[in-house]
Amino acid sequence: MLDLAGASQDNINFITNLGHRLYSEDFLRSLDDNFAGKDPAELANSARIESFLGHNLNFDTEQFDAVLVWDVLQFLPSVLLAATLERLGRIVRPKSYMLAYFHADEKSRQVPFYSFRIKDQQTVLLAQRGFRKPAQLFNNRSLEKLFQSFDSVKFFLTREQLRELIVRR
Repeated sequence: MLDLAGASQDNINFITNLGHRLYSEDFLRSLDDNFAGKDPAELANSARIESFLGHNLNFDTEQFDAVLVWDVLQFLPSVLLAATLERLGRIVRPKSYMLAYFHADEKSRQVPFYSFRIKDQQTVLLAQRGFRKPAQLFNNRSLEKLFQSFDSVKFFLTREQLRELIVRR
């Protein structure tokens, strides 16, 4: 299993106690380190995008059964988002799952971003880490289109006004 929110002892304990191995990447921190304050043209630079993905998602084809994406995708510019989804589709096995969250308020200029902690099989705890500007806003239709290359997408709305997506490859 891959966790894109960085290492969390709660998540490590939960996943490893189920008998799974967990790999962790702090995708947002790496995004900030590589692209914050850069010229927007840098975001369209395919060599820079490939370098970023090579550093953050450098895994074998079909290595993972699941990816905890959390809320990171909504902060990626469209070119980087498309490349990231293509890479995620490559590193997960067929019939594997991804869990992702997107803010339901389609008009917000700033949205909270969270750290996610798995408490038990029924509960994920959210702790707000601050606010960020989403790179783009998504409605249900745009999310369906975003994940159109995957087998299925299921939507749920959380109490925190987040769209929870369970995506199957």
